Amino acid sequence: MHRSHLLRVGRISLPGHLYHVTFVTRDRVPLLESFDSAREVVRTLMGLDRRSHCLTWTYVVMPDHVHWLFQLGGSLSLSGLVALAKSRSSHYLRRHGLKGPVWQRGFMDRLIRARENPVAVARYIVLNPLRAGLVARLGDYPHWDARWL
Repeated sequence: MHRSHLLRVGRISLPGHLYHVTFVTRDRVPLLESFDSAREVVRTLMGLDRRSHCLTWTYVVMPDHVHWLFQLGGSLSLSGLVALAKSRSSHYLRRHGLKGPVWQRGFMDRLIRARENPVAVARYIVLNPLRAGLVARLGDYPHWDARWL
C-alpha cells in the first residue's frame, strides 16, 4: 500500500530556497534506462528552468528515479513544480511509446537549510550512478549535471 499522501505532511514551499527532491517511477520499474527516455526527463527539467519556475543546480536521472536540486521560483509551489515536471515528462515519454503511468504518486523533498553545504548535497546527488554500480567513473554517466562540479 502506497502512503505517498503522508509525504505531504509538514511540506513547506518557500520561493528562493533550495530543495532536494526525489521522485520515483511507478513500482520502481526502470522506465528511464534508455538514453532517449532519460533525456526526455532532462529536457523537461531544463524547460522548467528556462521558464523561470526554478533554478536547477544539480540533477541526476537514474533508471528508476530522479534526484533534483533546485532553487524554487515564485510562480509555482513546490508541489506544483514537481507535478508539472512529472506531467510534462510523462506526456513526452508516452508520445514516444511508453504505456501507462510513468511516475509513482508523491515525491520526497528536503529543504536545504542555510547552515548546510549545498555543494555536498550536489555531490551526493551526482554520485548516485557510481553508488548504484551503473558506471565506474562519473564522467561515463550521461544523465547528470551540476553547476558547482
